[in-house]
Amino acid sequence: MNCFEEKELIVVAGGGGFIGGHMIAELLSRGFKNIRAADIRPKNTWYQVHPGVENLELDLSQKEACAVACDGAALVINLACDMGGMGFIETHKAECMLSVLINTHLIIAARDAGARRYFFSSSACVYNASKQDRPDVTSLKEADAYPAMPEDGYGWEKLFSERMCRHFMEDFGLQTRVGRYHNVYGPNGTYDGGREKAPAAICRKVITAKLTGKHEIEIWGDGNQTRSFLDVRDCVEGTLLLIDSDVAEPINIGSEELVTINQLVDIVEGFADIKLVRRYNLDAPKGVRGRNSDNTMVKKSLGWSPAFRLEEGLLDTYRWIYEQVSQGYSNR
Repeated sequence: MNCFEEKELIVVAGGGGFIGGHMIAELLSRGFKNIRAADIRPKNTWYQVHPGVENLELDLSQKEACAVACDGAALVINLACDMGGMGFIETHKAECMLSVLINTHLIIAARDAGARRYFFSSSACVYNASKQDRPDVTSLKEADAYPAMPEDGYGWEKLFSERMCRHFMEDFGLQTRVGRYHNVYGPNGTYDGGREKAPAAICRKVITAKLTGKHEIEIWGDGNQTRSFLDVRDCVEGTLLLIDSDVAEPINIGSEELVTINQLVDIVEGFADIKLVRRYNLDAPKGVRGRNSDNTMVKKSLGWSPAFRLEEGLLDTYRWIYEQVSQGYSNR
């Protein structure tokens, strides 16, 4: 990033989380030496803990904790929120809404600390649900967030926080950048416990079926709902390009490679060299019928497109989850 010197302090909120761990690894690889990670989790549960980084256990929903996290910061990257896959956000709407406290207190602390730039990780869940009611969905442009009808709970929090970033830039001069993430996946993240997203969940289910010999899989919905999925390495690269840019409006950071959930299962079955009996749970949380990213704006503004196709990136995720799951079975 050309906007910041290697010695300037970069704060990664949510640094113990999935994307946060990969973000810090990339910043270190680029030579940044003054990084502070803050996360509510105990450090022994962080997905990645990097040496040479100031790692702080802080509840960033609290004003005082945000002041500690942002003290001396030149750049604040906000990746912190209480979220998960569709099984979590459809059943924990109030908890998702409470993440507004994180962004509110963090952006105030960044402003008060004199930070030059602030990044907020938004979501494709901000988009109007009426534009996502069929599997052959028209890819979502940035303007499709309005008129507003986002995902209840989680999407409303993200959309409100986007507006807060805009008005902090207008009223206080804090340069804010907002990336709308589309279904980020990769290793070193959640793959069980209820907060996992579809790629990790399907990898785990296929691996478990292979290891146990129970050759069947439960699929939420009818399997025809569509999504695009973004490799975490592409997510980090796109985010850093956005932070370094003059793009002040929210922008998609996603893939345009649309697949059905059934096709996603096909891919993972191929990795495992197995075919499973599919059991469709039509009562399970399943989200919108179709969602895809329109990358016209990000290509034009940043010259960015994902480098990893789904089958390539997902194989790395599958291998990592296989190691975790198989270790669990070998320890029994």
